[in-house]
Amino acid sequence: MLDAVDAVDWGAIPGPPDWYVPARAAHGLRALADAANPIQAAEAGSMLGGGGIVHGHSAAVFPAAAVAAPLLLDIAQQGRPTVRDTALGLLDEALSCYPHAGYTRVVTPYGTAVPICCAVAHQLRARSEFLTGLGRSGKSLLTEAAGHWCFEISECVAEDGGTAAFGTLGGSIPEGVHTAELQLAGELSVLDAITLEHPPEEGSLEACLRVIGRQPGELSPGSLLFATDCCERVH
Repeated sequence: MLDAVDAVDWGAIPGPPDWYVPARAAHGLRALADAANPIQAAEAGSMLGGGGIVHGHSAAVFPAAAVAAPLLLDIAQQGRPTVRDTALGLLDEALSCYPHAGYTRVVTPYGTAVPICCAVAHQLRARSEFLTGLGRSGKSLLTEAAGHWCFEISECVAEDGGTAAFGTLGGSIPEGVHTAELQLAGELSVLDAITLEHPPEEGSLEACLRVIGRQPGELSPGSLLFATDCCERVH
């Protein structure tokens, strides 16, 4: 666990210079992984929540939170109950806090301009079995993460003046018509109207969206869609 924390160059992760303290991210994660009692867990949480990955007093989240998310989940799985609760509490803050202007996106293996909240939510969904097994606290975190959805287009078909887009959905899109951000090869644009036509069946991520007023040629396979609300978050 400590090797994984030390393998990250926390100083190279961008963040608002008057708020983000890379040493707090590194030291806080090490301390939380080693915490043997509630006091040590609380002290580690204070480092991480006081400029390490979030700044709790001002409700701000930093790009480091997306990098720290899988490490916090590892710590939660391996640590004592107080350590686990501290780690999950920090992940909850990372989802709910807003980033500073200029530091709202992160690079991930699946996208180059992913909103921080969506990147954290992606990591939480990857550990859904563990979180569900925790009962109310884990399920609540997954429910919150579901609102930070991501859809990857695999195929498009023209349909009634719009497009039926087939692909994989992480999270859940509420009923009704929504706006979304479309990302492809570093280019960003806004879709004015999408609806979820066919949600995933249990045990699957396959879904179908209807994109109103756009033709299939405008929605290339490999494109990513994110909720506009997530993309417009700024502290």
